[in-house]
Amino acid sequence: MTFGIILVINPKNTSSKIAVYKDSNICFLKTIKYTDEQIAACGSIPGQIEMRKNAILKELQENDININKLKLVIARGGLIKPVKSGVYEVNDLMREDLLKGVMGMHATNLGGIIAADIAAMTNAQALIADPVVVDEMEDVARISGHPLFERKSVFHALNQKVVARKYAKSTSRKYEDLQLLVVHAGGGGISVGAHKNGKVIDVNQAFDGDGPFSMERAGSLPAGDLVRLCFSGSYSQDEIMTMITAKGGLYGYLGTTSINNIEKRIAEGDDNAAFIMYAMAYQLAKEIGAMCTVLDGKPDAIILSGDLFQNNDFTKQLSSKIEKISSISVYPEENELDALAINAIGVMKGEIEVLQYV
Repeated sequence: MTFGIILVINPKNTSSKIAVYKDSNICFLKTIKYTDEQIAACGSIPGQIEMRKNAILKELQENDININKLKLVIARGGLIKPVKSGVYEVNDLMREDLLKGVMGMHATNLGGIIAADIAAMTNAQALIADPVVVDEMEDVARISGHPLFERKSVFHALNQKVVARKYAKSTSRKYEDLQLLVVHAGGGGISVGAHKNGKVIDVNQAFDGDGPFSMERAGSLPAGDLVRLCFSGSYSQDEIMTMITAKGGLYGYLGTTSINNIEKRIAEGDDNAAFIMYAMAYQLAKEIGAMCTVLDGKPDAIILSGDLFQNNDFTKQLSSKIEKISSISVYPEENELDALAINAIGVMKGEIEVLQYV
């Protein structure tokens, strides 16, 4: 069965990953990297739109991919207003909210904008799927402990939803009939979601670093010490946010987020690197254990997804602490491009409805 050509776009902080699928088969894959100088010259994240879009178009042209044959352009969703899970058309309101950063500004905000711009050059439709602001949390999960603060749902919704459905299909059951604990370890953060009957009813706010520490994020820090640091006069607000969301976790302790580099250091006898990796597994196990209570201690499975779980030692350390809770399924190579493509193919097959952002 022929469905057409799909362009998939995933903007990262200093790169854009793109893929082209013909029908359901990938035929082109590229990571476009940008220098610090190129990023700085743009002045802001919205200022990067033309640079990134032109780089994508140049790659497609040089690889003989005719954009006029595109049927769908689908991108990783950014920080729009909270929405229910699903696939959304990039309409004018969404483009406006992505541009102004209605829920915050991040490189992923550029995905929908660039998708819409490229689609407008053709007869294609621009889409996003399960953006990071998918919000299905129960009201009790929003309570923080003080009325001035509310817990929010910002997490790896795209990845978590795809692996949860893959797991359900592999067991010949419906996602909507299961209770699952799903972990995704992305390039920067780690999210742990409690999935109940097709909805993520509780999840740590991975964008700001809530929960376990990860590759770049510091995780939940001692509140008193953090407050005192904020008012010490030694750091600006931007510096502290960078410390928490980009230069914490493995980067803060070991000066790198490269798992390959850390594995090499451990193999060469770096006991501190080994200890920090174990500490990350320890904290993640605690988060999984806590989230287990949301499902009354009875998850049907624990699902581990993301590149971090290609590290066998880390996966074994984590698994040894949680294996008594439930069965464990590992999807170490699950990535955003495949997840987006799966959603786009579902749209082409008529299996997934395209929703409107309002």
